[in-house]
Amino acid sequence: MSWKCDICGKKPSVGNRVSHSVKRTKHVFKPNLQTVRAIINGKRKKIKACTTCIKSGRVIKG
Repeated sequence: MSWKCDICGKKPSVGNRVSHSVKRTKHVFKPNLQTVRAIINGKRKKIKACTTCIKSGRVIKG
């Protein structure tokens, strides 16, 4: 399963988790992907889209 938005191409990014003692450990931040039935090229298709794209109206549900 790929963690990539089919609309905007958003994918996981890497950063640090910082504890109270300011120790750093690596952490992967994954986008909030949802499986959605969308209309693409006039046909219904299941895609993975991030919630930002769904809320902004870039995904036409069908």
